[in-house]
Amino acid sequence: MKIKAIIVSSLLSASLAAAMSVNARTVIQNKGSDTLVNVAQAWAEEYQNVAPEVAIAVSGGGSGTGIAAMINGTVDIANASRKMKDKELKQAKDRGQNPVEHVVGYDALAVYLHSDNPMKEMSLSQLKEIYGRKGKAKNWSDLGVTVPGCKGNEIVVVSRQNNSGTYAYFQKAVLGKKGKYRSGTLDMHGSKDVVDLVEKTPCAIGYSGLAYATDHIQMACISKDGNACVSPSVPTAVDRSYPIARPLFMYTNGEPEGEIKKYMDWIMSDVGQCIIVKKGYAPMKTVDCK
Repeated sequence: MKIKAIIVSSLLSASLAAAMSVNARTVIQNKGSDTLVNVAQAWAEEYQNVAPEVAIAVSGGGSGTGIAAMINGTVDIANASRKMKDKELKQAKDRGQNPVEHVVGYDALAVYLHSDNPMKEMSLSQLKEIYGRKGKAKNWSDLGVTVPGCKGNEIVVVSRQNNSGTYAYFQKAVLGKKGKYRSGTLDMHGSKDVVDLVEKTPCAIGYSGLAYATDHIQMACISKDGNACVSPSVPTAVDRSYPIARPLFMYTNGEPEGEIKKYMDWIMSDVGQCIIVKKGYAPMKTVDCK
């Protein structure tokens, strides 16, 4: 009986120690942009090797989702592929939150076309004719091309849902400050969903982050104001020569402190920035990644 009691006591002590160890672990909630979700997950996984006592819980849902969580005070770090709006900042402050912006990298917002589409170059004006509410480009023939396998030659316009930072940035950069999207677009939930649909649909055009490019789809070379077209790439995102290049953001509630500061500092370090480069984005500073 004494032996049994000792065993039970030991098991209880071990269980209690394990529970205390779990409870002592710091969990950082990180939510938002689908553009950033893959690199955020890569950061979180690698950071486990740096600080095993810290867990980074990453989820997507779009920039709007992350920003809403920041406003409500339910997230430590909000990922966004657009800046917070003035009204969002006011809502946050009204709720006692103080969002602080951190640029963690840059992205070239690529325009994706089916691999058989002969249109290799496009202008911002042509994109506006396709995506804009008053746009007149309904068929590929309106742009002077015929797409093999595209019955009727009608353009299938693929977009993102309106809670997406990618949706908001493309709207501002291509359609203008007061521009609105045309009706009838196929609005996809995630960045990868856009690329997957365009890859399988000869008639389609879509926009998404550069990191979602594959060998089975092409990205248009984009021109602005009659200038030579520029292809989306990490270098053209860094020097902003690509017409639809954009910064990528993380928001914290106030200046980061404690474990959140250590994590943000690590993201900005050469190691963290080389991870974002590996994932297909441009770093926020010059780094030597081997």
